[in-house]
Amino acid sequence: MSLHPHADSELLNRAAELVEQADALVVAAGAGMGVDSGLPDFRGNQGFWQAYPALGKAGLAFTSVASPDTFHRDPNLAWGFYGHRLQLYRDTVPHPGFALLKAWGERMEQGCAVFTSNVDGQFQRAGFDPQRIFECHGSIHQLQCLRPCGEDIWSADAFLPDVDAPACRLRNAPPRCPHCGGLARPNILMFGDGGWVERRAQQQQTRLQAWLARARRPLVIELGAGTAIPSVRYFSQSILQAGGRMIRINPREAAVASMREVGLELGALAGLQVIQAALQARGRA
Repeated sequence: MSLHPHADSELLNRAAELVEQADALVVAAGAGMGVDSGLPDFRGNQGFWQAYPALGKAGLAFTSVASPDTFHRDPNLAWGFYGHRLQLYRDTVPHPGFALLKAWGERMEQGCAVFTSNVDGQFQRAGFDPQRIFECHGSIHQLQCLRPCGEDIWSADAFLPDVDAPACRLRNAPPRCPHCGGLARPNILMFGDGGWVERRAQQQQTRLQAWLARARRPLVIELGAGTAIPSVRYFSQSILQAGGRMIRINPREAAVASMREVGLELGALAGLQVIQAALQARGRA
């Protein structure tokens, strides 16, 4: 069931009730979570080429550029793309919806945790506990060896990319592996990627599972997670199968399977704001 919330106050009341009854908030976020912060949505090549016209002109698809092969074949192009994204994410201010989620979670007995397919580090930037964030596709703010020569993962903070944005090419020296001196790459799961070092993500997953085991009435709020890359949806479903409840916020794919859950056909920020308004109307926010 999925209705526009402005037309259905009962639906919003049910969403507010789910927030009130939960003892643990699980935020499950896909690419749509960042759109309200001004971040580009790469769903489909048209959106990707609009954000990176040089790659569109060359006819390079997102799946082609976002791959280890591009780092091997043309490192300045690969780091032009990822260096631009790294700086963009460093400069982006998380939208107010992050603060609403954080505040709701802080009022719950077990607090809040995050599962996200996004690599942008926005939840850390918004003040969420880094020990309770599972970035299932890795993070652009961490680096690893391209080969890889080992399992080491290190911070990208020291790398300041100088990117020729119109050409999407890196002008300065790319980061190197401190162990073998070879080219470094972001610790992100790319397309056709057999070299991703999973150690950090596995540690995050272990911590999240331990936290989830303590929750008795978990509520998953799923935001901007579509069916094209269903990692976040699979995770949300696992919370339901374990007895949790769900609010799904998505402007195009908000349908939920049961009347027990709530689907809101809105973007992430708008969906969170109407739930906040419903909580305030009930005297709970």
